[in-house]
Amino acid sequence: MEGEDKTCRRVTATAYLLTRLRVLLLVTHFSPALFDHSCLSASYYGNFNDGPLTNSIFLPDVACLDAWSAQALAAQASIAEATKDIQQLVWVEQEAVEPSLMAATRSFRNEFDAFLHRLSRPKHARGQEVLGVPERKMGYELLYRTPTAALLSVSAATARSIDTILPRFWKSTLVSTTPVSFLPVPADAVKHVKHILSTLEFNPEIAAIVDSISVPQMINDIRFLTGEDDVSGIMSRHSFSDGSRVAADWLKSRFEDTGATCEPQPFLLGFAPNVICAYPSTVNTSATVLLSAHYDSRGSFGSTRAPGGDDDGSGTMALLAIARTIARKGIKFQSNVQLAAFAGEEQGLLGSKAYARKMRDIDANITVMIQADMLAYRAEGEPPQLGLPSTVGTTEVTQLVANVSGIYSPELRVGFTTACCSDHQSFHEQGFPATQVFERAGPIADPMYHNSGDLSDREGYDFDQVKSIAKVQLATLLHSAGYEL
Repeated sequence: MEGEDKTCRRVTATAYLLTRLRVLLLVTHFSPALFDHSCLSASYYGNFNDGPLTNSIFLPDVACLDAWSAQALAAQASIAEATKDIQQLVWVEQEAVEPSLMAATRSFRNEFDAFLHRLSRPKHARGQEVLGVPERKMGYELLYRTPTAALLSVSAATARSIDTILPRFWKSTLVSTTPVSFLPVPADAVKHVKHILSTLEFNPEIAAIVDSISVPQMINDIRFLTGEDDVSGIMSRHSFSDGSRVAADWLKSRFEDTGATCEPQPFLLGFAPNVICAYPSTVNTSATVLLSAHYDSRGSFGSTRAPGGDDDGSGTMALLAIARTIARKGIKFQSNVQLAAFAGEEQGLLGSKAYARKMRDIDANITVMIQADMLAYRAEGEPPQLGLPSTVGTTEVTQLVANVSGIYSPELRVGFTTACCSDHQSFHEQGFPATQVFERAGPIADPMYHNSGDLSDREGYDFDQVKSIAKVQLATLLHSAGYEL
């Protein structure tokens, strides 16, 4: 079956089935109504993007599927028998990028077929042995495919490094090995955000605080993370690299310098840890505001260098800039505040998924969550921008960020982006109010995206735009958490 397309059982225009011995694999367009059926809810494995659509994956048994809706599974469908057990499921999808960036690449099918060929080769591409995956035939089974997405079954070892052989404008997500819960954001969870929206107005004290964010310090920080300072020695912040451990230790120390209490939190063997930092509340409350970025990176195929200056060194340095401003201004919060630097984002939001599930398990009261991913690139001739998610995210939090931007960073052109989805998705899926900030009101335009040339010292890397977006993040934090000087 290696390299061979699998013919799925087409049941409607939006649902596909594949028999897997005594288990069915169902891929269908997402609808909350799917979860009205308890057996489907118990076999849910997550939502994944396919172009502008969101698909849900289920692994129900036949009895569940029959109970769900015999009419939905129309008789005109055919069944393809599977010959292998499902291993690790990996969803791969083409990201939303400017057509001008895609023009230089091969067509989807040629590009994707070349990836499948690499996936079945006896040896990895040059430089990938450093990731600790044995040099052997990897193999795969193609379970589902459209022009912009596919679902693969691969070995666990292959799944861990599949991002290193993906086409440049594609990303991978490891599907959970056990069913997950579908938890829509409840109405009560957005009451706090709605209250802030109803009372939001310009605060000159907050304006002075956010204006004091230091660009020279941001430059120093990003040059350490990318290795451009010739001091850190970081060549890559890929989640399995030595450089990611150097970055994690350094981030922990820098956040602790600002008065935060930090803890490195491992989540999967071999991955760099999440770095979770906290500022306590001055009052007795469980309410928590969470700002985050991911510090892992991805480079060019076949290269061990992955500086990640924009993706997501820019979001990480903005987080550091916020922490340094908190310390410099002596800010104390009336809500618990967490700053989180996640790893494993490039392998499918793995670090943030682990932490979001941990927060759900303890029933944490996260009132606002904002992820910063790619803030620095500005295309020639375009104004500074702030992109907000057009699909995954909590509408009220997205609106709050947009309103705050209009007050404290009016220089930013605010709009929606189809670039999706960063670590905010992990929290949104666990029922927490969450959104993302991005560098552009449109698809990805950075020519160094997922490239070993993603450095800060290059044309289009705009520190002033990063500061403007960081001002929005910090101002939203101050309005959401309450503060004292």
